[in-house]
Amino acid sequence: MSFISLIFKNPFRNKSRALLAIIGIGIGIATIVALGAITAGLTQTMDDTLRAGGSDFSISGKTDTESTNPLGTSTISEDWIPKIKNISGVKDATGVYVGMVATSISPYFTLIGLDPTNTDYDGLKITSGEIFANNTNEVIIGKLTSERRNITVGDTFTIKGEEFKVTGIFETGNPTQDRGAYSSISTVQNLMEDEGNISMIYVKVDSGADVDEVTKEIDDKYGENITTVTSIADIEMISDALNMIDSASWGISLLAIVIGGIGIINTMIMSVYERTREIGVLKAVGWKGKRILGMILGESIVLTITAGIVGTIMGIIGIQLLSSAGVLGTISPVYTLETFVNAFTVAIVVGLFGGFYPAWRASRLPPTEALRYE
Repeated sequence: MSFISLIFKNPFRNKSRALLAIIGIGIGIATIVALGAITAGLTQTMDDTLRAGGSDFSISGKTDTESTNPLGTSTISEDWIPKIKNISGVKDATGVYVGMVATSISPYFTLIGLDPTNTDYDGLKITSGEIFANNTNEVIIGKLTSERRNITVGDTFTIKGEEFKVTGIFETGNPTQDRGAYSSISTVQNLMEDEGNISMIYVKVDSGADVDEVTKEIDDKYGENITTVTSIADIEMISDALNMIDSASWGISLLAIVIGGIGIINTMIMSVYERTREIGVLKAVGWKGKRILGMILGESIVLTITAGIVGTIMGIIGIQLLSSAGVLGTISPVYTLETFVNAFTVAIVVGLFGGFYPAWRASRLPPTEALRYE
């Protein structure tokens, strides 16, 4: 049997022990994949929200006030809209209120308040029914929510304990928006108990105008009270929250390395112990200590990479189940290459860390003593 064949076959001689090691490490890997997908999805969702309707940038409040909206920034007065419209280079500006609310169809549901005369601005296309009336308990829901929850025009559902009627189905082509709903901005303000305020202002600039110059003029003139936002990275509190999730992911990675490493050490030590005589034979026929070391380390890495594959599949299935159940709300998980690279890096580190001592011990076995072992 070849050297490579031994590396791939030996870890699975004791199937039950190998299975337990794979499950133990796989759970850690699954968590890394799941958190990575949620973090990337949250970032994408927030970026989509900030640039909804093809706006060039958004304006939000500062983060040092008590009144905050779902994006982690303070709500601002509607009085800012005409001020922004008067800025040179601004083509149009409209206010929206983004609320995360509990509903009878999902505990975390995005409800966006918008002036019903401004729906063209947000890229809404009514595919069925009609737009909601101003200051009423009426909503239009996204196509994806309609299909997933089997809700159509004329149906009702509750939002924060109040009954709302579905007057239309809309589609934007943006999965984030198409999982939520729109209502009159005054209605959403009342639901959020924040009358007269808005979450943000969507801004479009004139054709040929420089976005950076427009945002700079706004910052220079009103920077003490409002903030221009071109990406999610510009919102300090959200950025900090994403960093915390990322840190938690790496904290779990470290825990997976420690626990998985201990499990692999135990698995590989038992494997070496049971194969002492076999290792003695290999040394007697000319195998060097480095070759024995490489074989045992290779077996350990094969075991952890297998756990990485199993854990990745577990993580993806888990996230899809949570998404289907509506637990993630409007967040669509995003699987990036970085997430999978991180997961398999952890798997390889666990394999090296957990397999080194058993491999070193096997490489140091004197062949004469190993051959005498029963």
